[in-house]
Amino acid sequence: QVHLVESGGGSVQAGGSLRLSCAVSGNTVSRKCMGWFRQGLGKEREGVASIYTSDGSTNYADSVKGRFTISQDNAKNTLYLQMHSLKPEDTAMYYCAATDRSRGYCYPTGRYNYLGQGTQVTVSS
Repeated sequence: QVHLVESGGGSVQAGGSLRLSCAVSGNTVSRKCMGWFRQGLGKEREGVASIYTSDGSTNYADSVKGRFTISQDNAKNTLYLQMHSLKPEDTAMYYCAATDRSRGYCYPTGRYNYLGQGTQVTVSS
């Protein structure tokens, strides 16, 4: 089992920044690959970023590349999503996720076995 708790969401104006955090606990094998998803109102869920926890390799959706950074602090068992140059279209509920996929399959898309409860990000124009 893996337990994920997100925090750090809020309201910000376009062009602003936010950092999301995800407190992680549970089986390390089950969370070899971790990621962030988002889902806006009336929109499909979108994979935003992923990180392979053993070597820190990352992947990003084209919509956030160059603006968002996924990272981890293993000492604190915390996953982060640093978001810069936020746009109104980034408004969504953001979820932390985990899966046991291997490095070659660790992408923002695809099925993740564990999701947190989410944290809301609202970007106003």
